[in-house]
Amino acid sequence: MALVDLLEVDKQFESRVIFKGIDFHIDEYERIVIVGRNGSGKSTLMKIVGGEMEPDGGKRIVRQGIRIEMLSQQPVFEAGVSVREAIEKELTEIQEKKARYDALSLRLAEEYDNEALLKEHAKLTAWIDHHNAWNLDDKIERILKEFDLKQYETRPVNLLSGGEQRRVALASLLLKKPDILMLDEPTNHLDVYMVEFLEELLLKEKFTLMLISHDRYFIDRIATRTVEIDDAKLRSFKGGYQSYLEQKERLLHAMAKEHENLLRLLKQEEEWLRRGVKARLKRNEGRKKRVLEMREQAKKNPAAIRKIKLELEREKHHFNREEGVSRKKVLFEIEHLDKKLGDKWLIKGFSHRILQRDRIAIVGKNGSGKSTFLKLLLGREKPDAGVIKRGDFTIGYFDQHREMLDDDKNLIETFCPHGGDRVEVRGKNMHVYGYLKNFLFPKEYLDKKIGVLSGGEKNRVALALLFTKKVDCLILDEPTNDLDIPTINILEEYLLSFPGALIFVSHDRYFVDKIAKKLLIFKGHGIVEESYQPYSEFLAIEKELKTLEQYEHQLTTQPEQNTQQKQQTTKKKKKLSYKEQRELESLPEEIEKLEARIAELNACLADPACYQEKGIQNLTDELSELEIVYNDKADRYLALLELQEELEKENA
Repeated sequence: MALVDLLEVDKQFESRVIFKGIDFHIDEYERIVIVGRNGSGKSTLMKIVGGEMEPDGGKRIVRQGIRIEMLSQQPVFEAGVSVREAIEKELTEIQEKKARYDALSLRLAEEYDNEALLKEHAKLTAWIDHHNAWNLDDKIERILKEFDLKQYETRPVNLLSGGEQRRVALASLLLKKPDILMLDEPTNHLDVYMVEFLEELLLKEKFTLMLISHDRYFIDRIATRTVEIDDAKLRSFKGGYQSYLEQKERLLHAMAKEHENLLRLLKQEEEWLRRGVKARLKRNEGRKKRVLEMREQAKKNPAAIRKIKLELEREKHHFNREEGVSRKKVLFEIEHLDKKLGDKWLIKGFSHRILQRDRIAIVGKNGSGKSTFLKLLLGREKPDAGVIKRGDFTIGYFDQHREMLDDDKNLIETFCPHGGDRVEVRGKNMHVYGYLKNFLFPKEYLDKKIGVLSGGEKNRVALALLFTKKVDCLILDEPTNDLDIPTINILEEYLLSFPGALIFVSHDRYFVDKIAKKLLIFKGHGIVEESYQPYSEFLAIEKELKTLEQYEHQLTTQPEQNTQQKQQTTKKKKKLSYKEQRELESLPEEIEKLEARIAELNACLADPACYQEKGIQNLTDELSELEIVYNDKADRYLALLELQEELEKENA
């Protein structure tokens, strides 16, 4: 049974039809991504599902008791409330139910046969389990740390930037875990490390999701279904972004010739996926296998960890370096560059050459100095020490504030400031409409003022304008922000064919992988590393190194901690708590069910007919999730058995 159903829904704004007779549903534990051009109705669909907007016709049916919450683009907080207080205010219901659960547990220790109390206790247990709220304080601490909010926890939330306030609102919603969580561009204002944490949390805690995103790796990992809005209708595609591309291509093949351009872009995208992502997945699988083998060896010989760490570091920093690059023209010669913000080092002692055909992605955590580095290259900021020598060449610059645009001019005036209706694009003379059609603008937009366009539309105009300039080097600051996926595909096509140097800041892993040939990684504390590796692989190796360091630390500290914990536990306790006893009784059955499902998945992965029908990616994703759950439950069961034995010995 669906949690929400839309039946024959219509919606229009004035004469513009947004939806005509659409049907839509959300089932429990589905993770649905909504895709389509800017202005197609993605946010409108979310608002209708969430009950914030009424349809003009049709029905909205919501299962009784379902709670739906949406991440606001501009959240509002009470004046003077701190970051931690703002989060805790949203968790009042969880805290109240936890307190009631604790009170009932104490009473049941005495009234263990009270049916009414047992029934209420079981209901509360299930509710707290669903919200995964047993260790709420620990979860608050972790989310503050992972979203880089810990440093602001006592600061009034209204004094934070818009992006930081959205992170506070997102943290609150993730901790509340409503029955349906709706997220509109949740990865905006998050760096890649925050995005990875968000992905893991959403998958581990089994959220039911409806989301809008242009982050294609995020979609591919999170989505169980992709719903496209096109021409006031919905089309549903099983799986994430790669599956959507494959199904969409088959659909377009059967449609009219007017879709040829879109089909060409989709084919290019699929070809890149086949060449790049699958090869990287294969390498990643080999690397993961080596890490797992080393972990097994490390149980007998901890020195094995150091060996694999060295191997991973070598792979991270010596990947596919270009040959003969020194023969190319040098655009920027950077020598011993220093830059501080107050007492914080952004860049320290950095030297580097940027050459005429370089395609460089500037990546790293929020606040690490990436945009400042672009301003140093542009001469808009001065270094504290060191020099940047710049050759004789022209630069085209795109920033998040779209400074090149004048809100009082229309599109014709913007592209043809000296009159006429034609524009020169890389040696080709084109009509403005013919050119802007490539950036998904209809003809009626030519007379529109820039000031009335949406943020995404302004970005499209700014990028289209940039590509009409004759420049030797493009410098772009977060060019994919506020763009839909079709526009990002067009942007990528132009950038891949651009003959000059390209230097850009982005948190979009997919975009970086596709466009960049080199990375400059801003690590914090002034450290800048260079890598020729695809960004997603660099991040995967970095994550594996972190896991190995944690494992190494556990090998040296866990035996002592385990002994101390056992001593403390046996001193304090005489018997298992009511919750622990219930867990001990229920875990064998849960483990048995997990084992059966894991066996089914492995059998399906060994059968071509089965995995082709159900999809290898879907099967492997489910298998990975189940194996994590299985290991956690098995570890918990063994720990409870061990604790029970210790207590029985103590009481004997």
